[in-house]
Amino acid sequence: MKILFYCQHVLGIGHFFRSLEICKALSEHEVILVTGGPAPDVALDEHIRNVRLPGLMMDPTFSELFSPEKGMSTERVKKERKKMLFEIFESEKPDIFITELYPFGRKAFGFELDPVLKNIRENHRRTCRSICSLRDILVEKKDPEKYENRVVSILNRSFDALLVHSDPAIFSLDETFSRTKDIKIPVVYTGFVTAKPPEDARTTVRKRLKVEPEKKLVTASAGSGKVGFRLLENTLEAAGALQREIPLRLVVFTGPLMDLKDFEPLKRLESKDFSVNRFTPDFLSYLAAADLSVSMAGYNTCMNILAAKTPAIVWPFSQNREQRFRAERLAQKASIEVLNDEDLIPDRLRALIRKQLLHKGNSIVNIDIEGSSFTAEWLKNWSKHDPQGFTHLE
Repeated sequence: MKILFYCQHVLGIGHFFRSLEICKALSEHEVILVTGGPAPDVALDEHIRNVRLPGLMMDPTFSELFSPEKGMSTERVKKERKKMLFEIFESEKPDIFITELYPFGRKAFGFELDPVLKNIRENHRRTCRSICSLRDILVEKKDPEKYENRVVSILNRSFDALLVHSDPAIFSLDETFSRTKDIKIPVVYTGFVTAKPPEDARTTVRKRLKVEPEKKLVTASAGSGKVGFRLLENTLEAAGALQREIPLRLVVFTGPLMDLKDFEPLKRLESKDFSVNRFTPDFLSYLAAADLSVSMAGYNTCMNILAAKTPAIVWPFSQNREQRFRAERLAQKASIEVLNDEDLIPDRLRALIRKQLLHKGNSIVNIDIEGSSFTAEWLKNWSKHDPQGFTHLE
């Protein structure tokens, strides 16, 4: 099959990496990954081709689109993107068109997605199917009734299936979307999506870093780096104080999108045992090698923590409910400490890091993290049948 996978991230890069992990699992197919936001330069598997639309991002309040490219007006970029996406669809003639998040989110990008979906509905229904790829938790909306009416209408009119990348025993869609039963297309829970660390990651990374057996290795990270400076700054100070008591090696990853004005002060805090880096494509191996992770609580980082089976301290992004909801639910199953804003002071962080390093955490049980492989297998089997014949899956 040929699969066209649309992913537009507007603040962080979690949506991009989750989509990329799914694309990697679709190794039996030709995948065109269409992106429209800044992303790290990562190597792609041979079956994946990345097509980048002219960049569009959201302001920090998520209220207005803007073009990050100098000299390009937002309206001009929107016009070019709309034309480009439609032409990609028409020239590639995919068997499956997947939209990441839309119509549950990315309403501002309907200008370019709706024409493609309409074209499929009116001209290509027999040859192309439309699927929504959705994470576990939806952010709250100002007018929930209006929002849910719109989403249900678009799903039932323009989509053939909804893939929810969650373990329903942990989060079900109806916890943040009340009209799940009104969705007439198949709703399929895939399990959470994450890569898995190499089996020898702990030994390999600790050897590379020259971490002595008596030292504790701690990773600290802030996702894309758009937010999280405060967490990393205070973690560096807390670890410095704790080092007098517990031998530590701290590796910090700020994220590739952290502003230079924030990155440089953190970089100046480096020492023999503390390193500050922007990004590594091998982040999951560092997690698996670590005795503790200190991080934001985004979807990808939390799933990486589960895959690596590493004790963690997480600070949820406070602008919406998503990260805290996830972190507190996962903390019931795994060795995860959830920070409040008042915990973001060095003394408090030092105590919590010490507690997690010295405490033997609970094992992680009964959490499905096979979402990418399940998605690939489900799409393979689904494509062999008439999707309209599938029952509504819970």
